[in-house]
Amino acid sequence: MMKSIKSVEVRYAETDQMGVVYHANYLVWLEMGRTQLIKDLGFDYAGLEQKGYLSPVLDVSIQYKQSVRYGETVTVKTWIDSYSRLKTIYGYEVIKEDGSVAATAKTIHTLVHKETFRPVSLQKVDVEWHEAYAKACVNV
Repeated sequence: MMKSIKSVEVRYAETDQMGVVYHANYLVWLEMGRTQLIKDLGFDYAGLEQKGYLSPVLDVSIQYKQSVRYGETVTVKTWIDSYSRLKTIYGYEVIKEDGSVAATAKTIHTLVHKETFRPVSLQKVDVEWHEAYAKACVNV
């Protein structure tokens, strides 16, 4: 299983009045991790959009384990948990500097035509990308 690593320095603007990272900012970190994974596999999400396709999020599940605060650096580990004809499930861990897990998450995505939003198989859009996902995922 391939895991991608993305380091994130927590910015003050990401924290709430208690000095803790506001929960919605984890979604941004997940996107950063997913983008890094795609890049590590040799692809570019912007290129997919230029071809006329989008990969909307269908579902997000985050389990918050412990707080992250301003000044800390976290590591977002991202992998392809499951990949099928019309659905990709990404897995994530947000790891603190001491190695403890701050959060775990999963996001579910599909691929659609930009104009019609009709689902399409990645295999029909980009065979090499499809093969890379099939090879990198935990469960096909």
